[in-house]
Amino acid sequence: MIRSLHMENAVTIGSDGPDAVLAAYGWDSEIAARFAEVERAGSIPGRVVAEYRGAYDVVIPQGEIRAVVAGRLRRTGSAGERPAVGDWVALRVSPDQTIALIEAIIPRRSAFVRKAAGENDRIQVIAANVDTVFIIDGLDHPPNLRRLERYLVVAFESGARPVLALSKADLCTDAATAVETVRSIAGTTPVHAYSIITGEGLDAISRYLCPGTTIALIGPSGVGKSTLVNHFVGAPVQEVREVRPGDYRGRHTTTRRELFRLPSGALIIDTPGLRELQIWDGATGLEEAFADIEELADQCRFSDCSHTVEPGCAVLAAVAAGRLTRERLQSYHRLRQEIAGTPRRDGRGFSLRGSRPISNSRAAPEGARPRPGR
Repeated sequence: MIRSLHMENAVTIGSDGPDAVLAAYGWDSEIAARFAEVERAGSIPGRVVAEYRGAYDVVIPQGEIRAVVAGRLRRTGSAGERPAVGDWVALRVSPDQTIALIEAIIPRRSAFVRKAAGENDRIQVIAANVDTVFIIDGLDHPPNLRRLERYLVVAFESGARPVLALSKADLCTDAATAVETVRSIAGTTPVHAYSIITGEGLDAISRYLCPGTTIALIGPSGVGKSTLVNHFVGAPVQEVREVRPGDYRGRHTTTRRELFRLPSGALIIDTPGLRELQIWDGATGLEEAFADIEELADQCRFSDCSHTVEPGCAVLAAVAAGRLTRERLQSYHRLRQEIAGTPRRDGRGFSLRGSRPISNSRAAPEGARPRPGR
């Protein structure tokens, strides 16, 4: 049946009618135009706010309703074309208003995706139609730069804006140094350290919570994603647990993806901790996450330089001069090879930014093509 909204956090939307309900969840003229592309007679728009096994909670103009995927979409759609939290969908409510059928996904603005864990050829959409991705890592242990680089590649590829948010600053003896260490691989991506306990840094994080903006929290278990949600909602809507003593690993408290509307009017998507983040598609994301290496590559003698052994390689020269760490270059090579080797058997619906294929070949120096004039 159709349920009234916001029983959990008592956020008031207003009384301006059904359009105001959808607008409170990010509906605008662009999404309305995209809805018109998939609209069928009798269908209405809605936004997916929670995902369960085989079912979804969807906000519609009349409230919130449980929904399932229509058989046609389930049979013909690829994994990347199934609904995810944050998706806008076209659905049809049953006559008795007990359930709805999702008939189509409104074309996405962005999507944070990964290769499904343990499977080589299936995409998994973590969150859709996200404006900003908070990549959360805890300062109760030294920053894992290689993991953060991987998350940045996927975040940039999603089409959303990444922000590196370092939680538990109160547990770090030198948070300022930790932030500078992370900034060394962040490029233009903002980096913020914060603490829910002391309140340090929360004002900077709050500036991203603009009305109608959707933010997704991404990161491993135990870094404080759900704690941050509870803080911004102002109520314990998500269960939280302590990390395991000794290894600081999380306990997978959050078991489903869910979207919450905050008192500020922003929308925040909490996600379960990711044990692994395998890249599905990332050529564009790699270029943006490693913009420093891409900029150096433009100065290499050979246009197809692999940055491994070629003479006149500006990237290797930067490593030798100490302007680029060898570990960062190795990370770039590993991620590049992973992206090049990812099978994509179903080309529908997952490449949102028109990323071009990335080559896994390494040109030998004698076969390399020099740039004009070099």
